[in-house]
Amino acid sequence: MNPFGNLEKVFKRTDSKFGEYRLVNIWYIEAPLETVCDAIYHSLSWPQWWLNVVEVKEIASGDAQGIGSVRRYTWRGYFPYRFTFDICVIHFAPLAFIVGTASGDVEGQGRWSFTTDGNVTTVRFEWQVRTTPVWMNWLAPFARPFFKWNHNAVMQRGGEALAHMLKARLVNVVHS
Repeated sequence: MNPFGNLEKVFKRTDSKFGEYRLVNIWYIEAPLETVCDAIYHSLSWPQWWLNVVEVKEIASGDAQGIGSVRRYTWRGYFPYRFTFDICVIHFAPLAFIVGTASGDVEGQGRWSFTTDGNVTTVRFEWQVRTTPVWMNWLAPFARPFFKWNHNAVMQRGGEALAHMLKARLVNVVHS
């Protein structure tokens, strides 16, 4: 007999609010829009410059613009766990945005968008996902601030690494 009764079902449900996150990170980089967009678009090379990206594998190539392409990402943060999820590109506008759906350790949607103001390119990443590992959903009511901090720390490092790789200045980073 299960001593937790229906509680286990609540935490395993994919529509549970416990593991839902909406995260926004913004990088302001003194670099040309085209160069920044190219670095983000070509995510197969992220492990070369972004230390938190363990591996990126192409699963499916998609059409000429990459719509329908699927890549598997493995990430490590500052806590002793890794995330692996697939991203399928569903919308793409050159020099404007990339939108993908996630499946795996997280499910939901991510969006990179790009704008420029003078010599500063703004990179905005929006992540609206829910975690799927049962242990994370069990801990989410208590560990949410730590999970969010970990995500923001990974994104901070990503902005710094991108600027370094482009030999550019990271003007500012905003997390919300």
